[in-house]
Amino acid sequence: MKNIARSLDLVPIGLDHTILEVHDLAESLSFYRDVVGLEHKGKDGPFEGLLITPDLALELYDEWPVGGPRHLAFAMDRATFEATFERVRNAGIAYGDGPSQTENMKGPGPSSGVHGSTDSVYFKDPNGHILEILTYDRFPRT
Repeated sequence: MKNIARSLDLVPIGLDHTILEVHDLAESLSFYRDVVGLEHKGKDGPFEGLLITPDLALELYDEWPVGGPRHLAFAMDRATFEATFERVRNAGIAYGDGPSQTENMKGPGPSSGVHGSTDSVYFKDPNGHILEILTYDRFPRT
């Protein structure tokens, strides 16, 4: 079978974290930590983070209704981030600088991921799911 990544000349992009909406944060944290066996990495704002792998986190969140939008965060180097952000702008897709500000046409904004502070841009897919592109190669702040 042909290697699809090679045939498409894809750049390396990794999934950084995903957010799962839950009814009861404490109960869900206990389940994923104690039953599933994920490592609790702590609270970050309204999220309880658990490590799936050293490079992938599951963020539990109880402020959206269950069944609401999903969140996927894609980590990439700065050049790939800039190229991806340019494609978002060129496609006329509304974007924003935070997960609750996906259409304010600002960004990138400061955020955090598995490895610490990031610069991030948020936008929605055609289904309304919130996508985040992020880079750990921070932009200079003025």
